[in-house]
Amino acid sequence: MTDLPLSAPEAGRINRLYFAVWRWHFYAGLYVIPFLLMLAVTGFFMMLLTTVAPEYGDRMVVPAADVALPLADQQAAAMAAVPGATGMAEYIAPYSAANPALFNVQAVDNAVIVALNPYTGEVLRQTPDGGTWNVWLEKIHGTLLIGDLGDRLVEIAASLGLLLVATGLYLVWPREAGSLRAMFVPRLAAKGRALWKSLHQVVGTWMSVILVLFLITGLAWAGIWGERFVQAWNTFPAEKYGAPLSDKTHASLNGAGEKEVPWGLEQTPLPASGSAAGMAVLPPGTVLDLTAMAGLARTLGMEGRFRVSFPQGETGVWTLGQNSMSYDSPDPTADRTVHVDQYSGKVLADVRYADYAVGAKAMAVGIALHEGQMGLWNLLVNGVFCLGVIFTCVSGVVLWWKRRPAGAFRLAAPPVPTGVPLARGVVLIAVALSMLFPMLGLTLLAVLVVDLVLLSAVPSLKRIVG
Repeated sequence: MTDLPLSAPEAGRINRLYFAVWRWHFYAGLYVIPFLLMLAVTGFFMMLLTTVAPEYGDRMVVPAADVALPLADQQAAAMAAVPGATGMAEYIAPYSAANPALFNVQAVDNAVIVALNPYTGEVLRQTPDGGTWNVWLEKIHGTLLIGDLGDRLVEIAASLGLLLVATGLYLVWPREAGSLRAMFVPRLAAKGRALWKSLHQVVGTWMSVILVLFLITGLAWAGIWGERFVQAWNTFPAEKYGAPLSDKTHASLNGAGEKEVPWGLEQTPLPASGSAAGMAVLPPGTVLDLTAMAGLARTLGMEGRFRVSFPQGETGVWTLGQNSMSYDSPDPTADRTVHVDQYSGKVLADVRYADYAVGAKAMAVGIALHEGQMGLWNLLVNGVFCLGVIFTCVSGVVLWWKRRPAGAFRLAAPPVPTGVPLARGVVLIAVALSMLFPMLGLTLLAVLVVDLVLLSAVPSLKRIVG
């Protein structure tokens, strides 16, 4: 680490704060770049495996016929296909008349997703619930396959990613002799490091807004900022049901390793069956089975793909759902979750997008955009964005490599100028961001201690960094 002494004449020409911000951009990039590369690559393939080629067979094509088999017969065929089947967890209606129905069959060892031709009862595909490449990629994407520790590491990276965007925009913002054009149009006539720098800042500028959206929606799933703060604050209040509550939450309806329940409902307790609560909607004497529940879902306006979750346990409820989180609908504002008492058939809860808190509404739309669910345009934008993230990371490494001194190994951090004043506004912004994103605050504090105390005090480390 090398101090940059600035004499009085130089101080008028060189922005000391610029060098300080550049240093923070460098430090953030050291940690964030490997994570951004991982998130971009895994996210791209996850998007393809959920919207283009789902591995459970959701998008397989079957010859359409005039009449489908009764749902009871389809259910029996799915159960018969799985050795040791013990029960049914979920039915997923076909996207269209030319797609298979899916059944989540519970077995002795695990659950199996059966893709079934709804006209013939033929089993088209069997896949262990959670046994897909997508689920594996999702675990890498969120936890690096190491559980809570991985979740915290990814959350730190996403938090520092916000700092990376803020510092990057500050660095490329035109100054006295600058121009906005340099932020948005690359200087292709430049050579060497100048060309790389121009491409890095232009691509970074164009994707900065989308990157912030992706980082925020990703952080909303994280274990600290997401689960304990914003998700808890925006969770639908179960007291609105007017029915007894179960000791299970909506998160129990998620598949193995997959997020299928709307973000704003995950922490909400499920209602419990077995009381006089609820509103009667089915004719008296209706047999409360899959046929009745699927018929009720269609009566409530759920066309195309929707889900019927079977009651689990004595107080479990039937759950009818159609939402973008589980890829049922490309329209997150059409989300709907309905719970039905397994004994009386009364509707205990009917939660729609309009009932979500403001944060949950924003997340419903944000997650759909994040996962490329809102049509071909969304897939294309996300694909280009992932490539932009990869290029920005690689170009950042190239710029570092080109400016680092040859010879002994050195990180070659940007020089820290002496006498940089702590502007009140900068301090307030840093404090506000740290309070809003706790992991960012803790990380900034740790980096500050290492930079000012450890690296400055140990000559050998100072030489390696500087």
